[in-house]
Amino acid sequence: MMIPMIAAYFAVLVVMVVVDLVWLGVIAKPLYQQGIGHLMAAKPMLPAAAVFYLIFPLGLLYFAIAPDGVVQGWTGVLIKGALFGFFAYATYELTNLALLRNWPVNIVLIDIAWGAALSAMSAAAGKWAWDAMAGG
Repeated sequence: MMIPMIAAYFAVLVVMVVVDLVWLGVIAKPLYQQGIGHLMAAKPMLPAAAVFYLIFPLGLLYFAIAPDGVVQGWTGVLIKGALFGFFAYATYELTNLALLRNWPVNIVLIDIAWGAALSAMSAAAGKWAWDAMAGG
């Protein structure tokens, strides 16, 4: 059970980092520049980003891919992965909307949808890797 779990973790990590970097660095970059560019650092704080990318896959593994040590079916993994991302990204975005002056509502909606989609994709990659290593 340990090898499938490790494989799932790294599959989630790789998919999440690669897809999110394309999103943040190419697709959504103009949107963020326009909406919150005045708040953005010239260079991202890489240690903070690394911590996020190392712990978020653990959450997906625990809550979406293999809760209670039992691997979910594809539908369950996709739904639970999407919900995990939805709640995590909604927490961040709605807190910003509540506390920060002029936080753009369009970014709130787009980021929450992105968190759900990215998490579902990443959880699916984790399930695929788990199944491949478990012989399923």
